[in-house]
Amino acid sequence: MIDIQYSSEVEAAKAEGRAIVALESTIITHGMPYPQNVEVAAQVEQDIRDAGAVPATMAVIDGVLHVGLEPEQLQSLGQAKGVAKISRADMPACIAMGGTGATTVAATMIAARIAGISVFATGGIGGVHKGAETTFDISADLMELAQTPVTVVAAGAKAILDLPKTLEVLETQGVPVIAYGQDSFPAFWSAQSELKAPLRMDEPAQIARAHAARRAMGLPGGQLVANPIPADAQIAAGDLAPVIAQAQSEADAQGIAGKDVTPFLLSRIFELTEGRSLTANIALVRNNARLAAKIAQELNNLAQ
Repeated sequence: MIDIQYSSEVEAAKAEGRAIVALESTIITHGMPYPQNVEVAAQVEQDIRDAGAVPATMAVIDGVLHVGLEPEQLQSLGQAKGVAKISRADMPACIAMGGTGATTVAATMIAARIAGISVFATGGIGGVHKGAETTFDISADLMELAQTPVTVVAAGAKAILDLPKTLEVLETQGVPVIAYGQDSFPAFWSAQSELKAPLRMDEPAQIARAHAARRAMGLPGGQLVANPIPADAQIAAGDLAPVIAQAQSEADAQGIAGKDVTPFLLSRIFELTEGRSLTANIALVRNNARLAAKIAQELNNLAQ
């Protein structure tokens, strides 16, 4: 058994049968500096409340899995140093050793499943890195989507990735990829890409019914809802392409690999876009949180 601590808000929501949306915590510990990290995390939580659901930010603190954070815990985590970034492989070890870790997409999905939460809002999922045919660098997020029954709302996969290969792996693993309100697969900071999404749905209720149908059929895994960034917040794909290429070239030249690749690329893209990438990132996370809250409410309605 593992120790699980529910926040007072999440505990009340579960008792009352209210809709709950899971949130990751790496955005707090590894996404941006204090106090902006805490301010953004609190704003995303409030977006979910304003849309009619309850936020449950996941984290492991001193070996305890927290499902929802109290305000003082959010503040403390935002200022903590040396917090581990945990995924499927190291999450149990972090708990066993009494450590503190921020949850990635995969770890948040696992925490949500344990807590009985079906919907999770994030920025963008990980995927197949460019050059993966030689490095085999593929995010654990894709395998998690294939086996853990959580609907993940994201602005597609991070644009630094090999998006065609990412979609191929998701297809191979039987993960439904649903573009919300458009036919194109969104590319994180950009609302559109040249890739067609495998599925399209225009209503939160349709997405909720698809989740329920998978569960009724006994199919493993979740579904990815690709929600395009609002048009007024996006960075055009054409503007981003040379920036991403430059950041990738610098990473290759410096021999950066494995878990260090994504943080390096995001940091360099932030610098090269003079902060525009972070502004867009915040806008898309908030947009995803609002959609996730609507889907969670529709799932709740189906259950009742």
